[in-house]
Amino acid sequence: MSTDMKRPPLHTASFRRRDFLYGLGASLGSVAFSDLVARAEKAGPLAPRKPHHEPKAKAIIMLFMEGGPSHLDTFDPKPKLDDLHLKGFFNADDKLSGMGSGARFYVKSPYTFRKVGKNGVSMSEHFRHMAEPAVADELCVYHGCQAESVSHPTALYHMNTGNRFGGDPAVGAWANYGLGSINQNLPGYVVMSELADPQGGSGNWSNGFLPAHYQGTQLRSEGSPILDLAPPAWKTREHQRSNLNILKKLNQSHLENHPQHRDLAARMENYELAYRMQMEIPGILDIGKESKKTRELYGLDDKETEPFGRKCLLARRLVEKGVRFIQIFSGGWDSHDFIKRAHRQRIYSIDKPIAALIRDLRQRDLLDETLVMWTGEFGRTPDNNRRGGEVALGRDHNANAMAMFFAGGGTRPGQVGATDEIGNTAAEVAHPIRDVHVTLLHLLGLDDNKLTYFHGGRYKQLSQFGGQVIKEIIG
Repeated sequence: MSTDMKRPPLHTASFRRRDFLYGLGASLGSVAFSDLVARAEKAGPLAPRKPHHEPKAKAIIMLFMEGGPSHLDTFDPKPKLDDLHLKGFFNADDKLSGMGSGARFYVKSPYTFRKVGKNGVSMSEHFRHMAEPAVADELCVYHGCQAESVSHPTALYHMNTGNRFGGDPAVGAWANYGLGSINQNLPGYVVMSELADPQGGSGNWSNGFLPAHYQGTQLRSEGSPILDLAPPAWKTREHQRSNLNILKKLNQSHLENHPQHRDLAARMENYELAYRMQMEIPGILDIGKESKKTRELYGLDDKETEPFGRKCLLARRLVEKGVRFIQIFSGGWDSHDFIKRAHRQRIYSIDKPIAALIRDLRQRDLLDETLVMWTGEFGRTPDNNRRGGEVALGRDHNANAMAMFFAGGGTRPGQVGATDEIGNTAAEVAHPIRDVHVTLLHLLGLDDNKLTYFHGGRYKQLSQFGGQVIKEIIG
């Protein structure tokens, strides 16, 4: 494993560099060096860095369907299930694991499917806007991913951080650690969830063992997206700057005397970032500046599509301003029963906003450098252990098969991989989640084996112990 991405703690690097340069003596050269130091330290730990290789994408927008959307009812039709519908069988593993009685039955999809676009992507009838050629022709639908857990919290952690048990850095944190932030006035990693956080909470966008600068910044779903963003009316920018200068001087003195306090450096940088954000964030969050046509494009005129549509529109605005990694969570996909009604509603809520996002990015010449990714934490089974009549039919969790799609960012439109004839397990181009992570980093110009951080006595990486790029996905 390569170690050339190891970086000493930021405060240690700054202290030693400053100590050395000031030790050169009072000269014109030392003044010039001092200016270089000041500019480097002003840039901070999120300053842009060179990728390991030529990137295909500069930013990622991850659309996360929490609860495990059913691949069998979205992008992976299985005619065989029509023949097996409601036929029962006994699953001894269910009985032994305590998951159910062991008596199960097959469930066909309640929806019809059609092939859309020039690549013939399979899509459920309820995807209306995404089925339009201008959107469908951009999609790379991948059927080969396999998870390792059927528990929501551990599966969420795994998809978001590479570790089923939490505590590790999220994908967005790794991306910003490796590349820095394009815009120093904004967070490099932004998260938008619903009123209730996904299971596992903020651990899904944690910086883990990386410095705190790299954690995701969550925008609130109701009210002001960021609390206390605007200063009191009586406090001027000059007043704030003066207070921050005093605080910075005190913190810097403490940090030099106690360099082991790593969180202090991050806290100091966060104060400065918050100050800069006060000037830039309000304009970005004010989507009222968008035209009526654009707001309608994202579904902001419909109460069912408005919540997700607003987040997708904000994601486009944030990407335009240089935010590196954006995550949007949509809940309600855990359909153990009543899947016909539940999935129809969830698909309706995201269909128009996602189609608008892809169209809008393409129109603005941003899609080629922005990777849009749609995923959940796992897929669903072709059977269930609860009958409850036709109306109440649903599906259980399935780690062996799932669907995800990509658009833009250097991916190849079309369908990649396949599941078996009943959609129970990935059968072609099958890869674990770590390979998906390695592929995401690769598209950003990062090598997972070089993007390491020394922690707990060893060098750690997103994939945990290495993985491979899924070449079939890349254009």
